[in-house]
Amino acid sequence: MSKKEKIFRTTKEVLKTAKRRKSSSTRWLQRQINDPYVRQAQAEGKRSRAAYKIIQIDEKYKIFNPGDSVLDLGAAPGSWTEVALEKTGGFTLAVDILDMVNIQKAIILKADLQEEESVGLIKKLSINKFDVVLSDMAASTTGHKSTDHIRTQALAELASLYAIDFLKKGGTFCAKVFQGGTHSNLLLELKKNFKVIKHYKPEASRKGSPETYVIAKGFQE
Repeated sequence: MSKKEKIFRTTKEVLKTAKRRKSSSTRWLQRQINDPYVRQAQAEGKRSRAAYKIIQIDEKYKIFNPGDSVLDLGAAPGSWTEVALEKTGGFTLAVDILDMVNIQKAIILKADLQEEESVGLIKKLSINKFDVVLSDMAASTTGHKSTDHIRTQALAELASLYAIDFLKKGGTFCAKVFQGGTHSNLLLELKKNFKVIKHYKPEASRKGSPETYVIAKGFQE
């Protein structure tokens, strides 16, 4: 059996519930253990399974080109930033309110994207605009689907504002939204500013997850 086959084997491993562990924590751990992308990430030294989402998005829509500059919003723990650097080798700026372990050749900015001052901080660090703006941001889940949907869509809308502010002409924007795609206001705004809008759920997204991604190409300044 090859290394990759071992990673993707479907044999389930059983995780016994510890006396003091919440059932929700046990379910999460069970899912992690049985997730082939978690195993692959560990085997290949990726920071998280999320790396394979952007890899698959790029395979389908070719969002990266050699030499591209990339702005990664809500980047922690840095999986998308690492993939962007591997694909482009260009100037890459990763922004998150959380601390991040350094990524070679990337610039990391700790900032709250919901604060206006973050725009100025990004402008100070980047002389030119970007070819690609990414966002895998999602709000912490509450367990209430409608609330979670609204909060994550709000982050997608925030990311789109950064994209419109920081993209070069012809640039690409990719962001997480929830199933059903972008809500009408955001979709209308993207259609005003981009030539092509697509929605895609990569295979690496968990089947039970409501997430999907919007890919907007051909930014029009």
